[in-house]
Amino acid sequence: MTPRVLIIAGSDSGGGAGIQADIKTVTVMHGHAMTAVTAITAQNTLGVTAVHPIPADMVVAQIAAVQDDIGIDAVKIGMIGSPETAEAVAEALERLDAPIVFDPVMVASSGAVLADAPTVAAFRRLMDIAAVVTPNAAELAALTGASVTNAREAEAAARNLADAHSVHVLAKGGHIGGDEAIDILVSPEGDATQWSAPRIVTRHDHGTGCTLASAIATGLGRGAVLPDAIAAARDLVRSAMAAAPGFGAGHGPMGHWAAASGLVNLNQVTVPTGDYAASVAFYRTLGLTQIVNSPPLYARFECPGGATLSIHLEEEPVAGDAVIYFEASDLDAWVERLRAAGLAFDALPEDKRWRWREAHLRDPAGNRICLYRAAEIRRFPPWRMTAGEGSH
Repeated sequence: MTPRVLIIAGSDSGGGAGIQADIKTVTVMHGHAMTAVTAITAQNTLGVTAVHPIPADMVVAQIAAVQDDIGIDAVKIGMIGSPETAEAVAEALERLDAPIVFDPVMVASSGAVLADAPTVAAFRRLMDIAAVVTPNAAELAALTGASVTNAREAEAAARNLADAHSVHVLAKGGHIGGDEAIDILVSPEGDATQWSAPRIVTRHDHGTGCTLASAIATGLGRGAVLPDAIAAARDLVRSAMAAAPGFGAGHGPMGHWAAASGLVNLNQVTVPTGDYAASVAFYRTLGLTQIVNSPPLYARFECPGGATLSIHLEEEPVAGDAVIYFEASDLDAWVERLRAAGLAFDALPEDKRWRWREAHLRDPAGNRICLYRAAEIRRFPPWRMTAGEGSH
């Protein structure tokens, strides 16, 4: 199905965050994005220079227009603009039978304030109708009055917020220091789920919160359970950060176009070779960009659209003895569903030293299939070749 996702948020003239980032996110996840614009901002990577709130009745009119005709499978709420708009949006959505993801935007990446105290106070009603709220550390502290400087404090504050509003709270750890970025989901019942991954050090992080929330909403709109939607959204954000085009002198936009969709994705093929140098030369001549160079055993190449092809040295390579790779964020759950359906596996999911998690099986003709999860590591491993490296 194509999930219909309503985005209620502000416009970012720089295209890095706001409805622009939301639309790109929903689109790369194969959803249909609809918008109710709450504010027009003049901003770039260096900051926000002007904000023009849209009247609350116009915001509600946009919501009604898409709801009455197209329909809504999920909602993402970002920048609200005013307490009047917050109240009006809550009233318009409180009877909607679709999951709502609320990203309580208060401050832009540049530090500009996007929600004053009365608007933040009005967030309470939106949290009451949301399926999940996605605050960063500063937002979580503002909403609870608690100190949020580490993962332990973030979880405690998230528990208080989840209990107060009977809502799931995803406490994002991107603004908390440390080598690992830790996100913690707390349910209204107090259950906690944690995700951790090496921090991506970059200034091109504008729109990460918008992108994450929109990706979660798209997953929920497609019918995914919340933890699976979050896992896929985190992978998408990390891939988009790694693919940032490098625009601007401040907090630059991410590369949404290159992000994985979060769906089952055929994006990698490995072929055998008996002559490493000849194969490298062939695929470079063909126009592919070499991104991994591990002679004499392994090389990986990137296609313009983001798919990758690898060569692997074998003593007696057999033409056609390739490995086809399908990636999915919910690898382990996917494998269990396939096993329950009767498929036999040669190897169950296992973490590899090259930081992919893989499971292996064969199709009825004996062709090798790898189901895996690598996220940004597929195209942007720490050992990725730099521009010009290995050129002749």
